[in-house]
Order: sequence, then structure tokens, then C-alpha cells
Amino acid sequence: MTQITAAEVNKLRQATGAGMMDCKKALVEAEGDFDKAIEILRKKGQKVAEKRADRDSSEGAAVAKTNADNTAGVAIVLGCETDFVGKNESFVQLANDLADLALNYNTKEDFLAADFGGMSVADKLTEQTGVIGEKIDITGFEKLEAPYVGYYVHINKIAALVGLSAKVNNVEVLVKDVAMQVASMGATTLSYKDFSPEYLEKETEARIAIIAKENEELARLGKTLKHVPKYVSMAQLTPEVMTQAEADAKAELKAEGKPEQIWDRILPGKMDRFVSDNTTLDQEKCLLDQTFIKDEKINVAKYVASYGDVAVTDFKRVTVG
Repeated sequence: MTQITAAEVNKLRQATGAGMMDCKKALVEAEGDFDKAIEILRKKGQKVAEKRADRDSSEGAAVAKTNADNTAGVAIVLGCETDFVGKNESFVQLANDLADLALNYNTKEDFLAADFGGMSVADKLTEQTGVIGEKIDITGFEKLEAPYVGYYVHINKIAALVGLSAKVNNVEVLVKDVAMQVASMGATTLSYKDFSPEYLEKETEARIAIIAKENEELARLGKTLKHVPKYVSMAQLTPEVMTQAEADAKAELKAEGKPEQIWDRILPGKMDRFVSDNTTLDQEKCLLDQTFIKDEKINVAKYVASYGDVAVTDFKRVTVG
């Protein structure tokens, strides 16, 4: 029987991350041949991966990285089956090591085919599936390039990237704040200008129908009904719509008996309320139109504008689960 030293076992363990006994067994089976032992462990991983192929990698670690000059960033999720593994220090380190490599690739497919310590990333994931005993997979991959890119990671569960049009004073604070907004509020697009007419029509009908249904229940309970808006996005608030809204507001003030000389002081508030009531889709889905989480008096667009001649060009978000 081939004698296997502790140093050889440790070397294989460092190379693969496999447990001590698995490494020793593989070396014994390989009769001390290091490369053959790695192949044995890899085949074990393939067998485990086949058995767990239908499992969900719903836990894991989300990480983000930028290159040295902050012109590119990547966010990935290294998925696993349990939160226990997802929080493991070596697992999180593997996720960070993979993200460093992912910076060099624009697609998940190219990244999975890339070399990682003498094997492809895909093979490394298979190997680790055998080592850990859970399905390990890249469940999230986003790449972003811009004149300046920054990121924010929330407890390794959400990672967000933000691209800016220029590097301005205190850009690190700006990009982190906006990335934190992306992570926290889950915007899906940059601006209401990105919405198609067809999408707006469907969303308007759906949101009005939901409120109408809720009002039926409120009416049954004798409670105050919710306001039913006509619109859901700034994209629908044309000059004609705003002119009519102002005329309606003036008619309300007249009906309330408010003196015409004070209308100018009341109208701005009424118009702001009209816009707020009729842009709920923007406030939910559009990053620049969302209320800024650090100052509820302004939206994200105004916060970004406070830094001068700079704009958000794009953003990406990945989440565990």
C-alpha cells in the first residue's frame, strides 16, 4: 500500500478544498499520483452533481468587484443549497476569487469556460459540488462598463453595480449611495422614458384594477376608499394632461370658496400631489424617479444632480435566491 504523507494530503486539500479524509482516500486510490487524485475527486464531484442536478441553488453568496481604474465591474452569485454553506468563510472566499476572474469576461458562458487554477470554472463548480455535497452554481452574473463604476454589497445577499458618466468630486460616496439605492429598492429600469406605450397601458389597467378591488373591500368594511389614479407614469403626463389637472385643481379651489388671490400658494402643492398620485410605477420601478433612501425630500435624480455634471448611465443587480 502506498504511504501517503500528511504534507501530500494537505497539498491536495489546498488545491481542491476537499476534506482531509477525501484527499487521503483519493491519494491512496491514485497511488500517490497528485494529478490522478485530483481527477478522482473531480469524478466524485460529477457523480454528486448528477444526483443533485434537480436541486435549487437558492442560497449562496453575492459579491461584486471593479477593475483598478473603475471602468468595469462585475457582480455574481455563487449559489448553493443551504444558508450554512453560503455563509461559510471559504465559500465566500471562493465567490470573491471567482468574481476577480469574472471581471475579464463579458458573458456568463465565457466565464464558465475560463481557466481557474488549471481547470475551467464549470469544472471547479463540479469539483466543489463533490467537496461540499451541495449543488454549486453561478446563479447570477452581471457585467457593467462605464467611465466610472462602483458597487455595494449587502451582507453577501445582494450586490449592485452602478455606472456613472464621469468621475466627479466625492464620486466614491455618490456611486456607493446610488448602488445602495439599487440594492435596497430593486429598480428595474433607469427612467420612465424607458417604458414602452404597450407596457404602460398594461400596467395602468392592472394597477387601477387592483385599487378598485381593494376599494370594494374597504367599502364593505365602511373604511375610507383609496384614490384611483388615471395614470401611473410621468410618461403619460403630457402638457395637455397637466393643463387639465391644473384647471381641475382651480375648479376645486373655487368650489371650496378659496379666494383667487391665494391660489398661487396652494396650486403648487396640489400639482405635486397630482404628479405623485399618478406616477406610482415610476416611483417603484425607475431608479432616478425613486425617493432617495437617505433623504425622502428628493428623488435619486436630484441627488445625483447635486454632484454636478454627472449622470447614471446604467445599473445591474444580483440577488441570492
